[in-house]
Amino acid sequence: MNNGDIHWVDLPVAGGREQRGRRPAIVIQDEKIGEKLPTVLVVPLTSSKRALRFAGTVLIAATEVSGLKNDSVALVFQALAIDRPRVDERTGTVSEAERAEVQKQLRILTGESL
Repeated sequence: MNNGDIHWVDLPVAGGREQRGRRPAIVIQDEKIGEKLPTVLVVPLTSSKRALRFAGTVLIAATEVSGLKNDSVALVFQALAIDRPRVDERTGTVSEAERAEVQKQLRILTGESL
C-alpha cells in the first residue's frame, strides 16, 4: 500500500454521520513508517457530490488510473485508522494533484497551515 492508493475498505458500523460499510478509500499513510502498524490511515470516499459543501473535501476523478467508476468526494474530515484486514483490493491511485490537495486539506483541518 502506498500513500495515494485507492483501496476497497470495509468500514465498521458507526453511529452518527460517519461513513461505514464497503467503499473505496484513499490510503494516506506512508508504508515506510507504518508497515508494522496494525492499522492503516485512510480517507473514505463517497459518490455523493453534495458532500463538497463541507470543508475538508476533495473531488477525485473517475479515471482509468483511479479505477473509480464515478467521480467521488474524498471526505478528508473523516480520516480514520482501520485494521489492516479491513483493507481489500486496490482499484488504482489518485493523481499527484489530488494527493497534494488531500494533504493540503489535512494540514488545514489540523491547523498546520494557519
